[in-house]
Amino acid sequence: SILNITQADPTDVSPTQIHKALHRLRERQTLRFIPWGPASIQVALARRSPYVHSAHRVTGFTLFNHTSMAELFERLLSQYDRIRRRNAFLDNYRREPMFQDNLDEFESARETVQCLVEEYRACERVDYNKLEYDGGDGSGKSGRE
Repeated sequence: SILNITQADPTDVSPTQIHKALHRLRERQTLRFIPWGPASIQVALARRSPYVHSAHRVTGFTLFNHTSMAELFERLLSQYDRIRRRNAFLDNYRREPMFQDNLDEFESARETVQCLVEEYRACERVDYNKLEYDGGDGSGKSGRE
């Protein structure tokens, strides 16, 4: 999914130009959309604010939700694992009552991020809508039915 919000004078930029640019990205496969659903591209063109001055003709904001996030979270997990193996930066946490006995909260958070990575990876599969996984209750049902 893509949400694109652009501020410009309507005489400078048209929504068609923005759509064409985003579709070119899709055609060149610069962006990988999920194979099991339609590519959702939303564009909002807003007039430029008279109160905010910019040297640029067009300003904007684009928000993407894509499966490449899995790579980012995998990198974070790798960095966390290296720090955790060395027990680096944990002294301040061990001083807190919540962490005096153990650091189970950290392991729980790591497992949550690992599940998120697995979900993003599963989204890349064509049969994602039909997958069943253990939703954590041992039933084998995902709750997506």
